[in-house]
Amino acid sequence: MSNESNSQYSLAQILGIWAAVALPMGILFWVVLPALVPSVNMEPGIFLWVLMIIGLLWQVVLSLVILYREEGTLNLGAIRHRTWRQQPRDPNTGEVNKRLWWWLIPMFAVQLAFQFGGVAMAIDRVWTLIFPFLAEPPGFSIQALFETPERWVGAWYLVGLMLLQIVGNYLWGEEFLFRSVLLPKMKGVFGKWDWLANAVLFGAYHLHKPWIIPSAIVTGIIWAYPSRRFRNAWFGLIGHGAEGLFILFLIIGMVAGMA
Repeated sequence: MSNESNSQYSLAQILGIWAAVALPMGILFWVVLPALVPSVNMEPGIFLWVLMIIGLLWQVVLSLVILYREEGTLNLGAIRHRTWRQQPRDPNTGEVNKRLWWWLIPMFAVQLAFQFGGVAMAIDRVWTLIFPFLAEPPGFSIQALFETPERWVGAWYLVGLMLLQIVGNYLWGEEFLFRSVLLPKMKGVFGKWDWLANAVLFGAYHLHKPWIIPSAIVTGIIWAYPSRRFRNAWFGLIGHGAEGLFILFLIIGMVAGMA
């Protein structure tokens, strides 16, 4: 069983893993998408979505390769301590304390207030006013697909795409890599501020969506802090994954003609 106190990552290792996921996503959006979209017989928003899923699934592969190289197994029971996919632990005693699950309630309250109270949108608006070259380019948007929901009635393949995104974005890809692979190994470089460094890396990783980097840092803090404090990556996965489930239900309703 791996111990938190040993084999911490170096700064070069942390930044190397970050670059291995951030750069492919940026290249897919800024290079591959505009180069191929004129010759692809596909709605630009759908093509963008497919490219992003490819990038997320690469993160699944990378996460599992890293863990296998470190642990010599991908057995969930064997790696749950290493990946913090375990019961929450008291930050003072290190003992399992199931009552700490109640911290999900204030975490969700802060997350909902930030994301749906207009704060995230306001922060990102100021960010793009200061750095207008980081604003979302016109013509390539996944969200724009849902502005005309009647077009997608019966398009059940969208549900399949969303399920792939859930795997790549929450279960074994993006969230898993940042909170289960990286965060437990960042204390050696960043000490007690490892959760903050993790959130900053998470925000800066969004080279494919630089217009949301500030709000992504804040949501990264919301998920990384309890994950770190209670050595439980489920806090981040549940908080982050709630977004995916919400979008999944919206897509199912749209495809079923209930939007």
